[in-house]
Amino acid sequence: MQAVVNPPEVDRLAGSRAAVAARRARAEVKRQVSSGERSASEVLSAAARDGAQPEATMRVSELIASIPWLGPTRTAKIMQELRISPSKRLGGLGVHQYQRLHEFLVRRQAPRRLPEPDAPRSRLVVLAGPTAVGKGTVAAHIREHYPDVLLSVSATTRPPRPGEVDGVHYYFLSDEQFDRMVEAGQFLEWAQVHNAYRYGTPRQPIEAALAGGRSVLLEIDIQGARQVRQAFPEARLVFLLPPTWEELVRRLEGRGTEDEEERTRRLDTAQTELAAQEEFDAAVVNTRVEDAAREVVSLMSV
Repeated sequence: MQAVVNPPEVDRLAGSRAAVAARRARAEVKRQVSSGERSASEVLSAAARDGAQPEATMRVSELIASIPWLGPTRTAKIMQELRISPSKRLGGLGVHQYQRLHEFLVRRQAPRRLPEPDAPRSRLVVLAGPTAVGKGTVAAHIREHYPDVLLSVSATTRPPRPGEVDGVHYYFLSDEQFDRMVEAGQFLEWAQVHNAYRYGTPRQPIEAALAGGRSVLLEIDIQGARQVRQAFPEARLVFLLPPTWEELVRRLEGRGTEDEEERTRRLDTAQTELAAQEEFDAAVVNTRVEDAAREVVSLMSV
């Protein structure tokens, strides 16, 4: 039986230091791509030139995920489209894999034509998050203090709450009216929430505002945000987070608009909804409404 020879302690320490240094080097490359200091295609070229460089040891998925506004969900989809294994490293790409990845990265970083000086710019931002996180409050603050941003008015089959005005806070529809709009394809997205009422975003006002160069904010639920991502891949999805779970519970209980059974159901749903934040392009913590609103609006100009 052959004896197992353990490496000397000094070798283990050296190997550990080298591994840490390599991880730090790859982290710095990802930071450079994320900040715009280096292009992703430049990193790919560096990996091809020298297999000993940290770029060569990066996984392809790490590089793609470093590109601004590409979250884990988009990265996984892109890897499938490029037919590249999630474990594949830049230095180990085959000729055809390299070519497909290079073409994708070049297309991704291709400069867009700048608008004319007086031409309006439009941006679609979707604000979603768990129940009682304060989406409506943040959206209302944006409506009042940022008049250049169009806040989309959703339709719903639930009855109005005290103080809500039809056409201002929601379009309150009957089930029959909602059904007709669904059949006519008049919603950008719609979903049934909490196994009760349906919510939807009328398509025509959104498309008209974007065509006119105006930025639009959609304040909708997570199911709706996923549908908008498919309909408008260029939309930016922003996930609104509570400061803590305890604060979310306090806000829900403080609303006083649901009975105990409904609150329990909504909190169960909120736990599931919080796990969806990885699908979004950015996250904003709603500690103070003013700060959260300002951060959401700032994402329209990035």
